Amino acid sequence: MIEAAPSSAEAAEPVADRAGRLLRGLAERLGGRDAGGGPILPARSIAGRALVLVIAIMTFLAGLTAGAVHLVADASADWSGALAREITLQIRPVPGRDIEADVRLAADLAGRTRGVEAVRVFARSEGEKLLEPWLGAGLDLSELPVPRLVVLKLAAGAAPDFTRLKADLAERVPNAGLDDHRLWLGRLKTMADTAVLIGLAILALVLTATGLAVAFATRGAMAGTAQIIDVLHLVGAEDSYIAGQFQRHFLRLGLRGAAVGGVLAILFYLMFSLSAQHFATTPGAEQVEALFGRFSLPAAGYLSVAAIGLVVSAVTAIVSRMTVYRTLSGQE
Repeated sequence: MIEAAPSSAEAAEPVADRAGRLLRGLAERLGGRDAGGGPILPARSIAGRALVLVIAIMTFLAGLTAGAVHLVADASADWSGALAREITLQIRPVPGRDIEADVRLAADLAGRTRGVEAVRVFARSEGEKLLEPWLGAGLDLSELPVPRLVVLKLAAGAAPDFTRLKADLAERVPNAGLDDHRLWLGRLKTMADTAVLIGLAILALVLTATGLAVAFATRGAMAGTAQIIDVLHLVGAEDSYIAGQFQRHFLRLGLRGAAVGGVLAILFYLMFSLSAQHFATTPGAEQVEALFGRFSLPAAGYLSVAAIGLVVSAVTAIVSRMTVYRTLSGQE
């Protein structure tokens, strides 16, 4: 039997429209629901819900990592700024010398040094209080040779004359030592840079794992709809049309999962910030604040968490499209 040639109207109909009509017809025959564009993949499925859960978990972990990187970077900047603006003089008690006179003389020499904006002399009780986190409170340290501290605040943009100050101290206060915190600054920068690199590596691993999960899910979905894909090829649908259908489907799944994971990560940091403020007066909280700051993400941190969600969604869509192209071309 000879089939009738397609009419001029059917010939002029775009392939995508014909494919859409065919998909709608298949959906009606199978008792499915038309989503308006004849989707190749069902809008809801067990595999789709599982992939949404995986993407939500990955986005949550990536959001936590991005926030932690911000906290470490901000705390490092605060530490570096505080250490770079201050210099410490330590005057050690030495038999035969008047420690109080040495403290006053060292403070006077420091105050006359170029680039020093202010000088603060720590009382003995203040110096002993600094040792409490290591030695404990309530101890009598009067018999111990606890050094006296003089803190110098440097003027902004000025270059202090440390060479002259060290020479004067060596001549007149030989039991005084000048600590410009260069060693601590170098170690602090190394530690912060290492933490940031580790965070970025974790983000890369999370995105890679997300991409692999999406690739396997896409191949599984293509295997389940192989007959429909064959029919679409028969009516003239191109690979770009089929890839676009899969891309839109997985983009919707990626957006749902990324939204859930991103919101959970933001809520985690909001709750942690509120908890830190509530327990701010406890000794443990003071130690955490000294190490990580107030543990409150800045606006840039929350924007980074939101950006992670968008990146995960984009990775989901791009990987699904690439997987479809590679599968249809026989490369996988």
